[in-house]
Amino acid sequence: MLFREANLACKNCFEKPVFKLISGESLCRSCFLRYFERKVRKTVRIFKLLGKEERIVVGVSGGKDSLTVLNILHNIAERQRKWEVIALAIDEGIKGYRNSCLMDARDFCKTRGITLHVYSFKDEFGYSLDEMVKKLKMKPCSICGVLRRHLLNTKARELGATKLATGHNMDDEAQSIIMNQFRRNIETSARLGPITGVIKEKKFIRRVKPLYLMTEKEVMAYAFLKGISGRFVECPYAYDSYRGEVRDMLNEFEARHPGTKNSIVQSFLEILPLLKKHYKTQAKLKFCRVCGEPCSGEICKACEILEKLGVTGRKNRKNKRKGSKGKIRKNL
Repeated sequence: MLFREANLACKNCFEKPVFKLISGESLCRSCFLRYFERKVRKTVRIFKLLGKEERIVVGVSGGKDSLTVLNILHNIAERQRKWEVIALAIDEGIKGYRNSCLMDARDFCKTRGITLHVYSFKDEFGYSLDEMVKKLKMKPCSICGVLRRHLLNTKARELGATKLATGHNMDDEAQSIIMNQFRRNIETSARLGPITGVIKEKKFIRRVKPLYLMTEKEVMAYAFLKGISGRFVECPYAYDSYRGEVRDMLNEFEARHPGTKNSIVQSFLEILPLLKKHYKTQAKLKFCRVCGEPCSGEICKACEILEKLGVTGRKNRKNKRKGSKGKIRKNL
């Protein structure tokens, strides 16, 4: 947490602290920033998230997490010159929320010379998320999660990505682990981890989570101290979501028992190899008969939703228009 009590000191240099770690140790501004960046680089290294030469597409929302990942990976790429980092944003069409977030993403990329590509639900599917929710009477998160993942994968692939980096942090992972346990979705748990997925398939762009071991509070503090102007507001549809309930529960536990989320994630990492091995032998990969994307059934979840909307004629549809550096380019 951020604080400024004069009677405390940084554990490294005895300067005035700005952040208190889960361990109880305090760090000053410069030591905290160094700690954060080193830990992210260590996460990339120990989990082998990225190789020496990569074309990394970073999924950005305009929030603190995704802009923090973009900032760190871009800085590394600037130094070593063997990574190419570009940004990809999805405009779901959430009135009063997404436009302001995209403005932050645009400004961030423009000042750093990062290419930003933006694709929208409206352009790709014919409906915004707001319109889909009214038409289908489904939970917003059920629609958004499926279609957003679908677009991130297909567009990252079209952009020539070797990896798709996201801003998921330790809090997000702990929530997903508990949600899957409560719902008995063990097979879904096997797809979690710092590198997602069970089966390697060229149509699946491997997703990596450089912030996997960073808490949400650490990410917020880093973004604040670095002047990253990402939004600290959550999606208006999240207020009644199942994830929101689990998040609140874990936050209460964390407040009473510091380190709870870290314990959940570390324990999960110990059993993850066994889960992946088990479900890799059982998994049977098919390809959607509508869009041709990999899936477990005859039709992928994205196309199931779109068929309910009456959207047809999407098979093998490709869009090769490219965005320009530092600007939002909407692909029509």
